[in-house]
Amino acid sequence: MATHKSAEKRNRQNEKRNLRNNAAGSTMKTAIKAVKDAIVAGKKEDLLKALKNAQKVVSQTIRKGTIHKNTGARYVSRLTKLTNKSAK
Repeated sequence: MATHKSAEKRNRQNEKRNLRNNAAGSTMKTAIKAVKDAIVAGKKEDLLKALKNAQKVVSQTIRKGTIHKNTGARYVSRLTKLTNKSAK
């Protein structure tokens, strides 16, 4: 347990950031799952909407600092590749 005032503040900050990062990560994972579900469903229009939304959500997650920019780029790249493969 923290005994210094600065350490107690750091713990409070870390708790807030943890909640914020978990929420952002969960939102991102849900958007990615929506793309994969649209691929399985086979509806091209829904798939393109889901991909566009997922790209937006991943970019927001990068800007918030929850994930590294290369990680986000990898997610978007893989989703785009899957979409192009299944949209043919």
